[in-house]
Amino acid sequence: MMLVNSQEPVVDAHLAVALDALLAEQSVTRAAARLHTSPAAMSRTLARLRRILQDPLLVRAGQAMVPTPRAEALREEAAAVVRRLGALLSPGAGIDPAELRRTFTLQTADLVGAALAPGLLRLARQEAPGVSFRLRAEELEAAGALRDGRIDVEVGSIDHVDPETRVEDIVTLRMMAAVRPGHPLAEGTLTPARLAAAEHVVVSRRGRFTGPLDSALAELNLRRRVAVVLSGHLAAMTLAARSDLVCLVPAAPAGAAPSPLTDDATALGLRLLDIPLPLPPLTIGMAWHPRHAADGAHHWLRTAVRRTLRPRERTPGGTPEGTPGSGREGGTRGGVGDGVG
Repeated sequence: MMLVNSQEPVVDAHLAVALDALLAEQSVTRAAARLHTSPAAMSRTLARLRRILQDPLLVRAGQAMVPTPRAEALREEAAAVVRRLGALLSPGAGIDPAELRRTFTLQTADLVGAALAPGLLRLARQEAPGVSFRLRAEELEAAGALRDGRIDVEVGSIDHVDPETRVEDIVTLRMMAAVRPGHPLAEGTLTPARLAAAEHVVVSRRGRFTGPLDSALAELNLRRRVAVVLSGHLAAMTLAARSDLVCLVPAAPAGAAPSPLTDDATALGLRLLDIPLPLPPLTIGMAWHPRHAADGAHHWLRTAVRRTLRPRERTPGGTPEGTPGSGREGGTRGGVGDGVG
């Protein structure tokens, strides 16, 4: 019975590079100089190539060396292989956004999605007309969905620790009270007692009635009445615009340029009132899987998200990834609501 060795042969890329240099230079000395090695080492490599290919490859002709017919036949193929190896092992080339044909999937809360979509579409029309976007509600466990490629990025309040996921803080906002025009709270000074006495609509994916505002009110022995809990901010703002309910809305810090996250509140005619209580700030971040870190198309997407949520930023690409303070290791999960999740 004949035994067959099924083991695959080991491919040595160095031999392909050496063969290309030898056939191009037709000189052991010049090939050694080209590859920054010694003539003795190149001579040993030539001997190895001769054994593998069972052909002398280069033979003496007076003071020079000339290729054999087999070497002549291999010259162009060897050069092509080395060019392909060079391309394979080179850093990825920059992409031209205008040439992209791709659909990106983002997972966001409804308010963030409403702020992102117009800006992303505007940038795509200007720079990447072949790009489309799919915005998903916060229905997937983001860490697993990012890992599996079901979503490209998650944008929102990123608060679930997961060392595998890359997270970058984009903008920090404050919560304000939103009321319809003519609402009693819009007249006079807004005090904690007046805020607590009003009826509220709370935004919570998990259906919770309490959040940071309730904790701050409790420090003053005050308690608000929550009339309804909704899962989305757009619905809550619409309800506030049509009733006397108070809705919390994320907005830019005092003195800063307006945030696109308040555009829908403005469109609904809501009045934004400063809350006279110390509430924790809301950080909107972006999370993605490390396998996309060097992908040119994905880099364009992440830059577009930054430019959309920080529209007044003068640096086109936003804060460079990987610079101090621009990001953090962590995982994902968290919406934009009353801070109750």
